[in-house]
Amino acid sequence: MIAVESSSAPRLLVVEDDSETREYLVECLDDGDRYHVDSAGTLADALQHLRSDAPDLVLVDLGLPDGNGIDLIRYARRVLPRLQVLVISAFGDERSLIGALEAGARGYLLKSETPADIRLAVDQIRDGGAPISPGIASHLLERFAPKHPVETANDPADCTTKRREIELTDRELEVLELVVRGLSHQESADVLHIRRDTVAAHVKSIYRKLEVHSRGEATFQAIRKGIIQVDKEDS
Repeated sequence: MIAVESSSAPRLLVVEDDSETREYLVECLDDGDRYHVDSAGTLADALQHLRSDAPDLVLVDLGLPDGNGIDLIRYARRVLPRLQVLVISAFGDERSLIGALEAGARGYLLKSETPADIRLAVDQIRDGGAPISPGIASHLLERFAPKHPVETANDPADCTTKRREIELTDRELEVLELVVRGLSHQESADVLHIRRDTVAAHVKSIYRKLEVHSRGEATFQAIRKGIIQVDKEDS
């Protein structure tokens, strides 16, 4: 457990049963007095933290000795709707990913991510984003890709309606593709040779047009509606 002097610093809770991994994650987030970081090794301990400390963001593993991290996410969404949850797990399978996102997680990282990526993910969530490890994007494609693309394409009215409902500019489509692939605002800006705040403005416009509020939701809609095609080799 790490305490800092600044009481105004955002409060983070790391929920991980393996002590070495837990200490590693805490160290990753121990950035001076930027955050106040606590930790828990069990579901019961984590629930107690939520009831007594009211953290701002929770990083949770799914495999806990006394339950599943998804139970924690559901509880948090029910009693602390403003609490942000980031899953950080060794499990990158479709069931774990979709289950966590549907329960209310704002992002999903694999434990293989670098310390810099973990810190960036926390910053993204704090900024309203929803980071997802690029290596598991293919599961979203498999889950939400149209089952019968030929049949749906045969109805011109449906296609016209979709185009009318979602009118993204060419630049917004470029930004959305990078969002789906897990790039940060700065990384997207570097790829497109534009300013970071310009990317942020495009992302806000995309979220408004898709009627979503996070990267995860934008990814769902982009893939489900066929706006963005994700190649498995690139995921």
